[in-house]
Amino acid sequence: MKQDTQYLLEKALDLRFLNHTELLFLYHKASLGELMESAHALRERLTQSKVVSWMVDRNINISNRCYCGCAFCNFHIKPGNEGIYVTTIEQYKQKIDRLFELGGNQILLQGGLDPLVGLDFYLDLFRQLKSHYPTLKLHALGPAEVHFLARKSKLGINKTLQLLVEAGLESLPGAGAEILADRVRQLVSPNKCTAQEWLDVMKVAHQINLVTSATMMFGHVETVEERIEHLIKIRELQDQKPIGTHGFKAFIAWPFQKSGTELERMYPEIKPVNASEYIRMISLSRLALVNIANIQASWLTVGKDVAQVCLHAGANDLGSIMIEENVVSSAGANYSMDEQQMIEAITEAGFTPLKRNQDYTPFC
Repeated sequence: MKQDTQYLLEKALDLRFLNHTELLFLYHKASLGELMESAHALRERLTQSKVVSWMVDRNINISNRCYCGCAFCNFHIKPGNEGIYVTTIEQYKQKIDRLFELGGNQILLQGGLDPLVGLDFYLDLFRQLKSHYPTLKLHALGPAEVHFLARKSKLGINKTLQLLVEAGLESLPGAGAEILADRVRQLVSPNKCTAQEWLDVMKVAHQINLVTSATMMFGHVETVEERIEHLIKIRELQDQKPIGTHGFKAFIAWPFQKSGTELERMYPEIKPVNASEYIRMISLSRLALVNIANIQASWLTVGKDVAQVCLHAGANDLGSIMIEENVVSSAGANYSMDEQQMIEAITEAGFTPLKRNQDYTPFC
């Protein structure tokens, strides 16, 4: 058994793809120490070994109006209910001015599946923001929103993405992936696109050379087998990207935040992902996704200390200081970090901080 574990770890270090059975074996049979050591060695091979990257951005929600009703989301409000807002241009200006003051130039702009607005609303919004702030980077929407807008406009995925890019979209987040298994999606987000539809949007994004990222929210109703299925689907899509295109620049996994969610009420037996399990998944992700350069540790959901350990377990990025974040924090994530704390967290862990852009080039 020990020999099998070592063979599989060496196979990953040789940049060969581990199959579903092999990854499942490592998850259950390899020690955490073995996974961490091998994942860190692979991280050193694929990225700058002494560098950990980070960035400054702000997550602005276009609106909290969303018909989707995902069972893990406390933030959304269904159309017609009280408490709905739509962010105004003046509010965007205040938020973006503050972003620039704090050394950032990108907003993560998301709004859920809003049945009361169409593609033209987003095109106009992007154009307005870029006219006011020509250097602002728009990291916006996600495959679920793009699929929703393409279906609503009847323009198709390719045309919808092209129009969004022409209006100012510069990168597409991996939002809405959750777990790319339709059994799970039917339980936690039945009104969102299917797993294949999510992948189809990303495939087109890669074909038109959009910067993208891939994500996974785990620790709810999925099985370990479905987590691994998710990783393999991401890897296979990355392997199909046209030569010379960005594809997935990073993979980000975070544990389900359950506080007060419908999913917690539906499945009270769900236990929080502990530090050991999170680190194990980060390490396994690094070993599985040998064709994606960057693995991000989610300090926002697991805290600084666990994220620092992940930097020795395959992760090479700590994401953003998150000037503003509303969705995950509404379900119990209450960690915070400013620029100085981010730099200190990276240096304390033994690495050199590198402030970056969304495409993982150095910030300038």
